[in-house]
Amino acid sequence: MAELSDSSITVADGRIEPASGGEQPGLVIEAEDAILLPGFIDVHTHGGGGFNLSTEDASEICAYARWAPGSGTTAFLIGVIGVPYTLPEEQLRAAVEAIERCEASREPLAEPLGIHLEGPYLNIARRGAHLPEWLRQPSEAEAERILELTRGHLRLVTLAPELPGAEAMIRRFLEAGVTVSLGHSDASYEQARRAFALGVSHVTHCFNAMRPLHHREPGPLGALVEAGHVRGELIADGVHVHPAAMKALVKALGPERTVVITDALCGAGSPERSFEFGGQRATVIDGAARLPDGTITGSVLTMEQALRNVVQMLGFSLRDAARMLAYNPALAAGVGERKGRLQPGYDADLLIFDRTLALQAVLCRGRLAFVSASWRERLARLLE
Repeated sequence: MAELSDSSITVADGRIEPASGGEQPGLVIEAEDAILLPGFIDVHTHGGGGFNLSTEDASEICAYARWAPGSGTTAFLIGVIGVPYTLPEEQLRAAVEAIERCEASREPLAEPLGIHLEGPYLNIARRGAHLPEWLRQPSEAEAERILELTRGHLRLVTLAPELPGAEAMIRRFLEAGVTVSLGHSDASYEQARRAFALGVSHVTHCFNAMRPLHHREPGPLGALVEAGHVRGELIADGVHVHPAAMKALVKALGPERTVVITDALCGAGSPERSFEFGGQRATVIDGAARLPDGTITGSVLTMEQALRNVVQMLGFSLRDAARMLAYNPALAAGVGERKGRLQPGYDADLLIFDRTLALQAVLCRGRLAFVSASWRERLARLLE
C-alpha cells in the first residue's frame, strides 16, 4: 500500500497501527478529500531552507531537520563533501553529533538516518562542482578511518570505482554494511559492470557527472539498466535531466529501481537567489543553481515539488511516485523495514496532500512537524 485516499490511518507510539473494528487505541487521522503518502526520504541532499549540511556546526544540521518537514522530507541522509587536501573529519564529527542530538530531541524533526559521503574519491574528469583540491585517491586505510569517525552512522558512499585502490575500499565499506554508489565517475560499461558485480548497488544522480550513454559505448547507464540489483538516483527538477530523459530512465529501471532525490543546496526553499556551497558562490538562474562559470551545482528542488514533477511532468502514478520518493530511498539507506510505506508497524512518517498535490500537513514519527493554515484546526489535537 503506497498511498491512501478517502481513508483514515491510526497512529500510536510513533508508528502506524493495524486497523481495528472497535475503539481505536491511538490517534485516528482522517484523510477524506485528501491524499495520504508515506514521508519522503532524501538520500542525496546538501541542505535547504538556508541551512548547509556540509558543515562543521551540528546545530545547523539540526536546524535543517526542523525545516525539512515543510518541504515534504521526513528523513534524510546528511550529505558530506570533500575539503581541500584531507578527509572531511570535522564535517563527519558534526554529522554524528547532529544525529545524536536529533535522537535525543523531543521536537518533531525530520530524522537524520545517517551520512552520505559524496567524495572525496571522485574522478577529476567528472568532478562537476567538486573542486580538484577536494579529491583524493581511494585507500582501504582511509575507509577504516571513515568508519571509525562515523561510528556506525555511515549509510551511503559515492565514489568512482575505476580509480586505483577503489576496489579494496568498496569491499571494506560493503563489509561494514554501507551502500556504495557509483558516481562522479568516468567508468566504462565494463568497469561499471565490474563494480556492480563487486556489490555496488546504487548510482548517483544518473546522467549527471558520468560518462554518457552512447550507442557504441553504453557506459555506466548501460550497465545500470542490465543490473537488476542496482538502483539509480534521479534529480527530478527537469533541469539537471531533460524530462524526456527522466521518463526514459524510469521506464528503463522501473519505479522499483528509481530513487528520486533533490541534490539540493541550502538555497532550496529559500527566497535567497545567491548562496554558498563548499566555499563557492552559487546563483539561481532559470531554476538551476550555477557557479560563476555556469556549471550546475546541485539544485533548489524540494521533495514536495519532486512529487509534482514526477506525477504532472512525467505522468507517473502516485503509487509509483511514492515508491520512488519514499520506499526505494528507505531501502538505499538501510531502513526499508521501518520507513517508506503505509503499513502497520512502520514509522508514522506521513504526508497529507490536497487534490492539487499541495502539501497540507506532515507527521514525523507520529508528531505534527508541519501544518498549513487550512489544516491547523483539523489537526488541532496534534498541537495540544
